[in-house]
Amino acid sequence: MSTILSKPVDLADSGEQPGPQSPRKRLLLVSYHFPPVGGAGVQRPVKFVKYLKQFGWDVSVLMAANPSVPVFDNSLLVDIPEGTHLEKARTWEPDYALKKNMAQKHDGPRKTSLLSPLKSTCKKAVKAGAGLLLQPDAQILWYPNALKAGKQLLKRMPHDAILATAPPYSNLILASKLKRLFHLPLISDFRDEWDLSSKYLENHQKDHLSDLIQTRLQKKVMRHSDAIVATTKASTQRLLDRAEQFGAAPVGQCIYNGFDPDDFDTPTDVSRPYSPENGRRFRIVYTGTLWNLTTIQPLVRAIEAVHQSQPALLKHLELQVIGRKTPEQRELLQRLDQTDCTLILEDYCAHHEALKKMAAADALCLLLSDVEGADRVAPAKLFEYLAIQKEILSITPAGETADILQDFWPEGNFRASETGKLASWLTDRLQGQTVTPMPHPEKMNQFQREHQAGQLAELLNQLVHNQI
Repeated sequence: MSTILSKPVDLADSGEQPGPQSPRKRLLLVSYHFPPVGGAGVQRPVKFVKYLKQFGWDVSVLMAANPSVPVFDNSLLVDIPEGTHLEKARTWEPDYALKKNMAQKHDGPRKTSLLSPLKSTCKKAVKAGAGLLLQPDAQILWYPNALKAGKQLLKRMPHDAILATAPPYSNLILASKLKRLFHLPLISDFRDEWDLSSKYLENHQKDHLSDLIQTRLQKKVMRHSDAIVATTKASTQRLLDRAEQFGAAPVGQCIYNGFDPDDFDTPTDVSRPYSPENGRRFRIVYTGTLWNLTTIQPLVRAIEAVHQSQPALLKHLELQVIGRKTPEQRELLQRLDQTDCTLILEDYCAHHEALKKMAAADALCLLLSDVEGADRVAPAKLFEYLAIQKEILSITPAGETADILQDFWPEGNFRASETGKLASWLTDRLQGQTVTPMPHPEKMNQFQREHQAGQLAELLNQLVHNQI
């Protein structure tokens, strides 16, 4: 199933006209998730597609025609350039609503009977068996149709390189196969490290056999990748070390996530600065998923500490949490019901709406749990937080995120164990302490999506040149 946005692709009429020494090139981007699919993981591939065009690269996108996903966001379609070729393949996964409904049934109260233990054992066995079959992830059910569609596309339209972004890691398996069939340079783009996802993702099969299968699949991908791209310097190095263990020697490149100035072309919030006397609350906004890698527990503890020392202050505090929350995280947030803090919980909202809510904040909350590997993570929302230029309250381990924030908002940078310091920060803000403006805002230019697309284009040009 092919789609051409607005008009057919004409390589002689595809944006800026290249000179005779610089013919336009074409990239195949393998991305199961792509607009109108919503969520943070879609931002990176769609912004690559948006800006690669001005660096001489047109893009074809191999995507799921019926993705089994929780959210859609049609506002993201505006970022797809006219003439972008969208190649869609159906997945055999069940609809997401059905999957969610089944999970809720399994998690809900059960009637007990003499057969209940047997039924429970059978369900666990079926779930474990399905987990072993669906490797590296459930999106492997997209692989057969996507491989067929990818082969047909590459046969009828010349391409110069392939890029696959993950998770899901099935994208990398698919792209690796297409690379072997068509001998095109392959870039594997890791938005998250494969091993970290295997360790922390919910519902991920965690057993020795699954680990062996995942390791073998990762080894195959590494060996067929001409380049590995990751979203932090530390992750890039870790993945290169992993590749070396597998006997592979791909090129490595760190390309951070970032922000698109076009997303901020509307005026930012101009409400009065907070003070205890002006009748409005000090608003902290968190956007994104709350789960075991981004636990809200340190902030809850700090609010509880303020409640113990100066409970009346919390009537001035409003905490907005926007995005999916695991049951464990919801339980943590429920503890705030015992305080005078105003808690506003929302599920996913469209990207442009989330940006408006961020702009209306007095402080933006960034969370990373203090667990192994988190020091190599830089959440995608960090860079949009920076672009909004509102104070950031970060609770992260020492590592790359903390280092980046040190250049911009050093006063609000805490470790999870520093409950007392967090409570003092909250107390100061609720009492109306003046906030120092962001130092060195010019340093943010390195995180613009256009700049990062230029980095990717340079890497693509290098790989294509090396293959000639």
